[in-house]
Amino acid sequence: MEQAVQLKPEAASALLSVENVRAGYGEMDILHGVHLHVRENEIVCVIGPNGAGKSTLMKSIFGLVNIREGRIVFRGEDITALPPVQIVRRGMCYVPQTANVFPSLTVEENLEMGAFIRDRGVREKMEEMFELFPILKERRRQKAGTMSGGQQQMVAMARALMLDPALLLLDEPTAGLSPKFAEMVLEKVTEINRRGVSILMIEQNARAGLEISHRGYVLTTGRNRLDDTGRALLENEEVGRLFLGG
Repeated sequence: MEQAVQLKPEAASALLSVENVRAGYGEMDILHGVHLHVRENEIVCVIGPNGAGKSTLMKSIFGLVNIREGRIVFRGEDITALPPVQIVRRGMCYVPQTANVFPSLTVEENLEMGAFIRDRGVREKMEEMFELFPILKERRRQKAGTMSGGQQQMVAMARALMLDPALLLLDEPTAGLSPKFAEMVLEKVTEINRRGVSILMIEQNARAGLEISHRGYVLTTGRNRLDDTGRALLENEEVGRLFLGG
C-alpha cells in the first residue's frame, strides 16, 4: 500500500484541495494518489506528457470520474461524491478541451445556457462578458459552430463565467489554436484571474502556461512528480529538458 502524501500546511486553507486521489475508468486506475491545491486568486497550471492523467484529474475534480480513494475539498466542503450540477452550484465551472459549445446556438444563446441556475442579472452578466470578450459582442448572433476554434474557446469560457464561479477549470484551453489565438486566450485567462476568479488549468504549451501561473504541478503516469512556483518550474532543468524543449 502506498504511503499517504502529507499535505502542505497551506493546502488546509485552500479554495480547492485534492487529497491523495486514486481514480480511473472501469477497473483501471489512471490517478495514483494525486494531490494538489489552489488558493484564492491563484492560477495553477498542471503539465505533463500525454497519458499522465491530467484530463482525468480535471474530470475527477468536477465529478465526472469515479474516485476510489482520497477526496476533493472545495470551499471547506467535501465534494468527492457530488454530481457536477451540485458542484457548479457551489461555485466551480469546467471548460472541457472539446465539445465545449452548443454549435447550433448563437453566441448569445450559449451564454444564456451558461446562466441556467442564475435567478437574476443575466443580461447584466452577459454585457460584462461582452466587455471581457469584445469579439463575442460583434458576433453575438452568430452560431457558435461556425466560429473559429479560438472564438469558440472564448464562448466556452464566457459561458462558464456567466455563473460567477470562484474556481474555473480549463482543460487545455489553447489546444489546436493558432499562435495568435493561443496568446489571446491566455491573456484572457490572466484577465479573468485579475477579476477575482481562481483558475486551475491544464496547458499543452507548458512554457506559456507556467509563464502566467502562480504555481504549477508536473504529473507523470498519474502521480505527482514536481510542484513549485511557475517561475521555479520554468527554471528547473528537469522540467526544461522534459517539457520545455530545453
